[in-house]
Amino acid sequence: MGNMEPLYKRVVVKVSGEALADSRDKTILDQRKIEETATAIKQVADMGVQVAVVVGAGNIWRGRLADKIGIDRSTGDYMGMLGTIINALALQNAFEKKGLPTRVMSSINVPQVCEPYIRRKAISHLESGHVVIFAGGTGNPYFTTDTTASLRALEIGADSILMAKNGIDGVYDKDPNRYDDAVLLTHLSYREVLERKLEVMDLTAVAMLETSDIVIRVFGMEDASCISKAIRGEIGGTTIGKE
Repeated sequence: MGNMEPLYKRVVVKVSGEALADSRDKTILDQRKIEETATAIKQVADMGVQVAVVVGAGNIWRGRLADKIGIDRSTGDYMGMLGTIINALALQNAFEKKGLPTRVMSSINVPQVCEPYIRRKAISHLESGHVVIFAGGTGNPYFTTDTTASLRALEIGADSILMAKNGIDGVYDKDPNRYDDAVLLTHLSYREVLERKLEVMDLTAVAMLETSDIVIRVFGMEDASCISKAIRGEIGGTTIGKE
């Protein structure tokens, strides 16, 4: 059994857009999944941990769709960034219903809807007990929301990036859905992930963290308690850090 005290004081939780979608009727948002995410984040905040969330937009917009309908890469990426703002607002609504004061900060300025991302202000919000949702990706095309998670974690001085996965409980040496002999890799260095091109997150995002003290935790999201368990070291999965 792990230590009951949280291992980290300030964390970035990566929430994929797909994790919020309704898998049954294919609508972009599922009330149960949004509520589960809110419950999970509340459990973390209740431990006294400062929480930032980086949200993707895969439920709304995929790069593949841009290719299919003939939209250039930069424009397609901006469309995805706008999608993350939609998801961030849905999460903010759910978090606040649970009594969590929440700020959405976007790299793309939409002042009627949310605050612009300003690093010092983000840190100030976290220190005053607000959950901060980072929307709008990095604000630049050609970068994924994984890279946003690394960038924001570095900027705000987070201890860990938590990546809760659906349907997989960590990083494997090969695809466990296709190979019965796939092995769970419990501890990895950033260098190993880069050298072996392991599919944890976008490799640009990994490269940014190579010399940092930030630890990535990758684990299965079986239920809402998994994120708080990961923060207390009570759940397996994969831990990635520098050498």
